Amino acid sequence: MKRLLSKTKIISAISVLLLLCLWKVASLIYNSDLILPSPESTILTTLKLLFSKNFLLVVGATMLRGILGFVISFILGILLGILAGTNRSFEAFLNPILVTIRSTPVISLILLALIWFKVDFVAIFIAFLTMFPFICTNVIDGIKNADRDLIEMAKVYKVNHTKIIKEVYLPAITPFIFSGASSAMGFGWRAIIIGEVLSQPQFGIGTLMQSAQTYLLVKEVIAWTIIAILISSVFELIIRKIEKAVIIWK
Repeated sequence: MKRLLSKTKIISAISVLLLLCLWKVASLIYNSDLILPSPESTILTTLKLLFSKNFLLVVGATMLRGILGFVISFILGILLGILAGTNRSFEAFLNPILVTIRSTPVISLILLALIWFKVDFVAIFIAFLTMFPFICTNVIDGIKNADRDLIEMAKVYKVNHTKIIKEVYLPAITPFIFSGASSAMGFGWRAIIIGEVLSQPQFGIGTLMQSAQTYLLVKEVIAWTIIAILISSVFELIIRKIEKAVIIWK
């Protein structure tokens, strides 16, 4: 098992090195920092941003919007998902709403949010609408995959409905919740950055990316992109760690 993990890590490292080499070759071909800066100069720019004056304020503001959007979508996704999974009538009512949200282009949602909300709430609203369908749909799927025989037996013995949800449905949907949360965080994080780029709040990664693009500071655009990817990866890692802890506890 350890050999397999080591081999996987080596392959992943090779993949990253290959991408860096391709990036380096492309930067040499273009030979212009205004089009594609080299990896080393971009990494230096990233380090400068990490130690810049307002870095924590900028990143903190973006993270706060993401966390708020995630928490709201997580709570509503689980509650409405359980209700839809255990009630076919409510599922029939909720399904068109989920399909509509998933099918609507993110840019359309952002443009509408710019009309409806103050700039600081646009990214939160977009985060919610992007994450909510993933979590809710996964919860519904998890309930449908619960042990039917166990549920029927509980009903025969007239077990309280709340207890059935707690003792039967929740253990069944736990892996689905974390899978949905992981996917939601991946897609939601990108939507948050896009929302900030268009809404231009005072502090936010998207705001500074747009500012850098305006002045053709390509290094900073890529540097902020790298920072956003790292933050997203940290959040996903945290979700996976919590998932493992919950599974071990179960």
